[in-house]
Amino acid sequence: MATERELSDFLRSVEKRAFKRSAYHVRDEEAALDIVQDSMMKLAEHYGDKPVAELPMLFQRILSNCTLDWFRRQKTRNALFSSMGEFESDLSEGSDFDLLETFLPGDLSNRVESAEDEVRRAQTLREIEVEILQLPPRQREAFMMRYWEEMDVAETAAAMGCSEGSVKTHCSRAVQALSKALKAKGLEL
Repeated sequence: MATERELSDFLRSVEKRAFKRSAYHVRDEEAALDIVQDSMMKLAEHYGDKPVAELPMLFQRILSNCTLDWFRRQKTRNALFSSMGEFESDLSEGSDFDLLETFLPGDLSNRVESAEDEVRRAQTLREIEVEILQLPPRQREAFMMRYWEEMDVAETAAAMGCSEGSVKTHCSRAVQALSKALKAKGLEL
């Protein structure tokens, strides 16, 4: 059974990735923070006594469910209110959130990059971000779990509540769509 310290260490280790994943899905930083906080609270309240090895899968499932709940609430709110402007995300304007900051090499101190290379890399990362956000929700979720969070197929299937074959299909379609979109923009990775 997980001790309070182990639970705290686990939550600390997943908070940034969970936030980025949620921000990708909901496209609203404040909502993403709420979703992650709710997920962490639910894990601590209902599953804090589980073995440490079970915490990652439980947390991924809770995070997915909290995200789906957020979308359901948004759908209800949008049906009730005619003014949709107040619910739109400001993620693309004036945000400090850098989508692919973790894709940068770990230690850049020994490497000198020209301003042109730095700008080109930043533009490429922005293009990738835009295309990831264009993916259908299930494809984006599978893609992010498999390639961002480096979960295996079985873990991803358990977290998404679907079969391993569905995960493979979603990932394959996401990779094909990203590849096609990036090639159309003249980017080959």
